[in-house]
Amino acid sequence: MSDEKSDHYEYEDSEFAENADRAYQELLARVGESAPQPRLEPTRRVVELLGDPQRSYPIIHITGTNGKTSVARMIESILRAYGLRTGLATSPHLERPNERISIDGEPISNRAFAENWADVRPYIDLVDAELQQSGEEPLTYFEAFTVLTFAAFADAPVDVAVVEVGMGGEWDSTNVADGQVAVFTPISLDHTQRLGSTVQQIARTKAGIIKPVAAVVSAEQVPEALAELERAADLTESTLNVEGAAFELLDSTVAVGGQVISVRGLAGEYKDIFLPLYGTHQGHNAALAIAAVESFLGQGSQALVGDVLTEGLATATSPGRLQLVGKEPTVLVDAAHNPHGAAALADAIRSYFTFDEIAVVVGVLGDKDAAGIIEALAPVTTTFLATQSSSERAIPATDLAELIARVAPEHPLQTFESLEFAVQDARVWAAQAPRRAVLVTGSITLIGEVIGLSAAEGWK
Repeated sequence: MSDEKSDHYEYEDSEFAENADRAYQELLARVGESAPQPRLEPTRRVVELLGDPQRSYPIIHITGTNGKTSVARMIESILRAYGLRTGLATSPHLERPNERISIDGEPISNRAFAENWADVRPYIDLVDAELQQSGEEPLTYFEAFTVLTFAAFADAPVDVAVVEVGMGGEWDSTNVADGQVAVFTPISLDHTQRLGSTVQQIARTKAGIIKPVAAVVSAEQVPEALAELERAADLTESTLNVEGAAFELLDSTVAVGGQVISVRGLAGEYKDIFLPLYGTHQGHNAALAIAAVESFLGQGSQALVGDVLTEGLATATSPGRLQLVGKEPTVLVDAAHNPHGAAALADAIRSYFTFDEIAVVVGVLGDKDAAGIIEALAPVTTTFLATQSSSERAIPATDLAELIARVAPEHPLQTFESLEFAVQDARVWAAQAPRRAVLVTGSITLIGEVIGLSAAEGWK
């Protein structure tokens, strides 16, 4: 097994585990990604000192509000099916930081993580010193992680990198790279304290990833968001293809383990392809991913090879997105953390599953629209269990319970400060009757902890 292959984030040996943990602790000592700096220059300065590793491979750059990670993973999977050596950058991680940097479909090894950090750290330290001399903050966690990611891709080396933004677009540190293809998932309100209070303002910030003469593909957008993408595409002389006009999801049929979709792409029509992900929103994500790959491989004028596309989508995964982590009883986790994502989750539950009753274990971070999330989940919820993750940003379980009582007063409600006890109680409830299930959702940190709990306890 090569250094780039690992068995679900397990350490290769104790020496590299210790080195990787040490590197991660050094990253964690920096300003966290919940407080990003609206700047590019520090990241640009470091990568310039490193010889601009992000220019050594073509990049597909992805932004939006919901679905970024799923679309990124589908794009990467299709490109890998074509035989390309791929790099995939996503955030945040669920269990291990290695997940954020994947090479050929596998999280980066601990050895590569530690060694690449050792290579880039002196240059980061140098720029930190320059910043402090000028009265600025040192590189943040995400800025430093972005440098590490681009360096790791160059070291691999990869043929193409699929890069998800951390937040926004224009000043996100990943934007020091120039994406040949810019991909936009649906844009809605989120991170309003950082990106703007209107969809138009948020879309304008996200449109900043469009570089000169790029190929731009977008999901369907509300008019004010689409107008910003059109404006940015015109200014950069880029081509813009939007779902509904240039490509579309023709059909989605429920199937065992996912769905069967048909898609009209930019250059071809692809019928009856199995997608092992639940929810019509994932079918739309797949259509967007197909259009992005068509734009990258053939400038939107060459159809994809049917067998290769079938393989690429059939092997696509999206951890934490309607992921089954327990069968006796059924426990599903989903990373929905805003109203748009929660609404898509509720639709998928109604369309793809036949549960009679669902206990929803929910925990939300303080900067999210918790009321909107609860409103979207209420129609598919039998009983709520309010809890919290270990994140310092988590809404206290008692406060969340008070909000749930106001928003969904007709639903039974329990409060647990311990996530472990909340899930345990929900599993006991679900096991008492057939066709009951547990759904854990509300924040990525929450479901990451539940995935770890399911593995540690060996849920069947």
